[in-house]
Amino acid sequence: MINTLIADPFRDLVAPETLERAALAVLEKHALEVEHDLTIVIEDDARLQELNQAYLEIDAPTDVLSFPSGGGEVDPESGHPYLGDVIISYPRALEQSQAAGHTVGDELQLLVVHGVLHLLGYDHAEPEEKEAMWRVQADILAALGVRINRLPE
Repeated sequence: MINTLIADPFRDLVAPETLERAALAVLEKHALEVEHDLTIVIEDDARLQELNQAYLEIDAPTDVLSFPSGGGEVDPESGHPYLGDVIISYPRALEQSQAAGHTVGDELQLLVVHGVLHLLGYDHAEPEEKEAMWRVQADILAALGVRINRLPE
């Protein structure tokens, strides 16, 4: 099950089913044998800045943060393994989509795919890791029909 929580100011701007479809595409690409649960949250820059400061000691907003559960957590409602949370800044997604020249919906799908890949253990700190993550991310986005003109820095 994919839980989608959208902050009130963005509720009419975001289609939860689009976010869920992007997350499911990542899980399907990785052919996970057991159904997994995760949460996608759409928030504002202030909330992402708070979390970025609290967990990464970076006092600035960011586009997406992922909080993996660590593997042993189970969703009490479904009984499925819980992967973790992906939290996205809608204002940052909008700004990045406008700068790149694609839709905010496509940008949000990119950020969901990116965040869920982090929940699955992907990283991009090292060049080899980044190359592998970007390749998988591009494959999933292409399968979704998402057109990204330029990736965020």
